[in-house]
Amino acid sequence: MTSEQDAELAEMLQGAVGEPLTVANEFTEMTVRRVDTRNGSRLLIISPRSGQWITLDALEIEALTWQNTRTLEAMVGNMNAPLLPDVEEQP
Repeated sequence: MTSEQDAELAEMLQGAVGEPLTVANEFTEMTVRRVDTRNGSRLLIISPRSGQWITLDALEIEALTWQNTRTLEAMVGNMNAPLLPDVEEQP
């Protein structure tokens, strides 16, 4: 993680509400928290093992419920990379 990402995560954690929730199995462990930002509440999801994290707003979380099993399997099958690359990453 870069120092810019570290600073952004630290800023997010300043808005943390309540205690973190840890979800784990034999493959991974994730920490989930609600954070309040100037743009509303978001879900902060952190992978302690990799140091990667993401925040999702309510609509982005709802969008997960629209997905089918194949979509989620494709995401898991493409570990450590986005399912769709950013536009500037495409050849």
